[in-house]
Amino acid sequence: MRAIEFIFKGSPMTSNDLLHRFLFDDCDIRGEIITLGDSYREVLSHNQQPPAIRQLLGEFLAAVGLLSSTLKFDGKIILQARGDGAISTIMAECNFHQNLRGIVRANADIELSDQQANQGSLRDLLGNGVLVITIEPQRRENFEGKLERYQGIVPMEADDLAGCLEDYFQQSEQLATRLWLAADDQTVTGLFVQALPQQLNTNPEDNQDRWKTITTLADTVTAEELCGLDHPTLLHRLFHEQPLRLFEPNQLRFSCSCSRERSASALLTIGRDEVEELLIEKGSIDIDCQFCNQHYHFSAEEVRKLLGGDVLH
Repeated sequence: MRAIEFIFKGSPMTSNDLLHRFLFDDCDIRGEIITLGDSYREVLSHNQQPPAIRQLLGEFLAAVGLLSSTLKFDGKIILQARGDGAISTIMAECNFHQNLRGIVRANADIELSDQQANQGSLRDLLGNGVLVITIEPQRRENFEGKLERYQGIVPMEADDLAGCLEDYFQQSEQLATRLWLAADDQTVTGLFVQALPQQLNTNPEDNQDRWKTITTLADTVTAEELCGLDHPTLLHRLFHEQPLRLFEPNQLRFSCSCSRERSASALLTIGRDEVEELLIEKGSIDIDCQFCNQHYHFSAEEVRKLLGGDVLH
């Protein structure tokens, strides 16, 4: 019997924009592996940044894709870091339907050094700051039951995103967790293993021994293997002596939730005086989505209808 058993049937699939979950049958440990290709490159096309920032954005996309597997309701999970460095904000989000998007915002007052641009770590690029994980339910009319918005905040004390997320799980959920993230200009992959709460029929000492074995094996993985191998091959290479079950994958994709209607709603929140000033200055209002570069144009007449009256122009 092969150590890696597939729950799903069919021909092998390349690991492009796929998330696989897996379980170790003889202990309370679960795992996930994600590889983003097309969706990652689509996000990069809207974020023209130096190499280190592109790769960091890729790590955020892979990490939020891994975290999205915890969503059991229609909503989205947002992973965001804010700091006082050359990059002020980096954010990625993934919703219940496996739609991904991400963005980077630079600090206009701080110039990137060549070292930061090409090899900067999370701490190098963002400086002192916090990592914020937000789970936001989708608002729906006539929904029975109340889903609360959740937000967890942890200091960015580790040098990289994987370390910060490991700290988050240890502090907020008291679950031993390890992550390995790797990105290049074409692909980003994340590997995640986590110790589950002990079951009644398992031995704590056996679980600890298995955790040490599995994480030691995973520590041998290289960035080239993460970005270059399909999931079944990589997992077999790492854990071929472990009883592992690999489940049918989820497909992810780039998708932006912006729309003309949402842009119009944003106009209503600006305030009438500011809208009037914009129309006096330009004669119309243009809004660009920072996630996908979609352009929305509103004429003075359209703005007047939105605001329900005459606006100076």
